[in-house]
Amino acid sequence: MKYMIKKCFTLITTLLIISFITFLAFELIPGDPATSILGTSATPEKLEALRKEMGLNAPFFVRYIDWIKGIFTGDLGISYSYQIPVKEMLGDKILITGYLSALSFIIILLISIPLGILSARYSDTWIDKTFLTVNLSLMAIPEFFIGMILTLIFGGILHFFTPGGFVSMKEGIGGFALYMIYPALAIALPRSAKTIKLLRTSIMEESDKEYVRTARSKGAGKTYVLFHHVLKNAFMPVVTFLGISITEIVASSLIVEQVFSVPGLGRLLITSISGRDYPVVQAIIMIIAIFIMVTNLVVDFIYRLLDPRLP
Repeated sequence: MKYMIKKCFTLITTLLIISFITFLAFELIPGDPATSILGTSATPEKLEALRKEMGLNAPFFVRYIDWIKGIFTGDLGISYSYQIPVKEMLGDKILITGYLSALSFIIILLISIPLGILSARYSDTWIDKTFLTVNLSLMAIPEFFIGMILTLIFGGILHFFTPGGFVSMKEGIGGFALYMIYPALAIALPRSAKTIKLLRTSIMEESDKEYVRTARSKGAGKTYVLFHHVLKNAFMPVVTFLGISITEIVASSLIVEQVFSVPGLGRLLITSISGRDYPVVQAIIMIIAIFIMVTNLVVDFIYRLLDPRLP
């Protein structure tokens, strides 16, 4: 219980630090949101009136505290560019990016765990060497380029989907799910390759330990020892890596969305940055930070479940 309380306290403290740095960074960036909205031809009186209406004339810490209160109450502010609540702009886009990230993670698990075990089980055979060759190739290719290759093959040649023809949830859940498979694969393949390599290495290291040799000397078969003794310990570093991968998946989603014209948080983030729509950018940064911190917290708890000996 003390461990959970300590971790939750650390999470809240870290998020407060991130929120302050985020708010301060946009305060220091040159430019005036009122001028961006009204244009450089606006009169000083109109600019001053708009700044007052937007609360920009209030002291820095007053605006920061109001913003923090808004995060806890669900009020993320008003978009400078569209003059609508930020949470309304983020609603569908969070679902799209969240679905893409979750689907990518599921694909990583479905590919890497069985292939990692298979590679270790048949180490130094043609199966293992084939996996290692493919893994090295995939690890060397960035996600956006894999996305371009998938678009060319499955969209341009095989016509399994229409490149750029995003299908929304409202148009059909089936069409949406099928379209999202391709960007999810672009994100998942490089990380699947890394996970396979890590799991193989971890299994091989565990297989050389004394407790494995003892089990084998008692007549236990190689497969039995692998699934009943080795895998639990071999998964320890993999769980940590997968936890880190979740945060990387979200960051990659923002880039891959551009390749497949997916209207998620990535496109909104880019347009908001270029349009100096600070409330939207700040909200997206905080959402990503909260997701990363909560994910790390869950990974820590899973790690302790796998190894109760941890303090």
